[in-house]
This record gives sequence, structure tokens and C-alpha cells, in this order.
Amino acid sequence: MGHRLSKIYTRTGDAGTTGLGNGNRVSKNSLRIHTLGEVDELNAIIGILLAEELPDAVRDLLTGVQHDLFDLGGEVCIPGMEMITSPQVSRLEESLDAFNEPLEMLKDFILPGGTRAAAIAHHARTVCRRAERTMVALSQEEAVNDAPRQYLNRLSDLLFVLGRVLNRAAGRDDVLWQKGRNA
Repeated sequence: MGHRLSKIYTRTGDAGTTGLGNGNRVSKNSLRIHTLGEVDELNAIIGILLAEELPDAVRDLLTGVQHDLFDLGGEVCIPGMEMITSPQVSRLEESLDAFNEPLEMLKDFILPGGTRAAAIAHHARTVCRRAERTMVALSQEEAVNDAPRQYLNRLSDLLFVLGRVLNRAAGRDDVLWQKGRNA
């Protein structure tokens, strides 16, 4: 890999195209590249979340998620490649169940906020939902495996729960939505 990244600029994208992992060139404005960018942004915001003080279990989970998202990006970058599979989706479901179980049942909607880490988790959730929508759009135009869409769907739910977990870890409550508060 060191030889591949020895020169960062190549000039090959100057005309508005970029290379996929299989060597094909596509427009930088293609839906596949948009999807890749959304997954990359999601990975970056999880990196920002990882820069916060986090419980070890959350840190370990999110570090694994970053590796999965890099694999997911590789799958998007190489049409026909399968790198995200049902075991990764199942692992997210298990983590989601484990982190959600001790939380109080929600009776109201919550606002994204509380602690900085929780707010970043909620922001990551919205970026994840956007990546999921873009993946769905891509799947309507090209063949895409089901597992990456499922992974992003579970991850957005997990990020919601982690926002709640991170508030609790810091001794904060959820920020509850109050219907008509400013009416």
C-alpha cells in the first residue's frame, strides 16, 4: 500500500472523472461516487465522536464500525464486491440490544443534544440516514448487495441509542421534545 500512496495527486480526476476500484472511470457526480462520499463522511464524523471521552465499550464498538465502514466504502468502490455481510449486521443488532436494554423506555421524542458526545452521535445518525438513502437510490439504479443497506439502517438506530447512552454516562438525561413549547 505504501507505494500506492506515495504520490497523493495524480491529475487523473482533473476532467471530472474518478477511478473505481475495478479500474473503471466514472463521473465524480455519479450516484456511486455520491454514495461513497456519504459513507466517507459518516466514517469521518464517527472519527470526531471517537475524539471525545467515551466509555471503553462505546469506543471499541465505534472503532470496529469505522473498519466496517471502510469495507463498505470498498464494496461501493468495486461494483460486484461483497465485503459487508449478515454477520456484521447481526453484530450491530446485538450491540444495539445490549446498549438499549438498560435504558428507560422512551415515552416522548428526544432532541439531539445533551452532552457534546451525545450531540455528535445524533449528528452521526443523521449522516448515516443520508448515506442509507443514497445507498437505496444507488440500489435502484445498479445491483447492490442487501447487507450494506441493512448495516446502515442498523447503524443509524445504534447511533441514536448511543446518544442516549453517552448522556447517561455523563450523568445527563435525554433532552425531551415538548410539543408546542414555543407556541
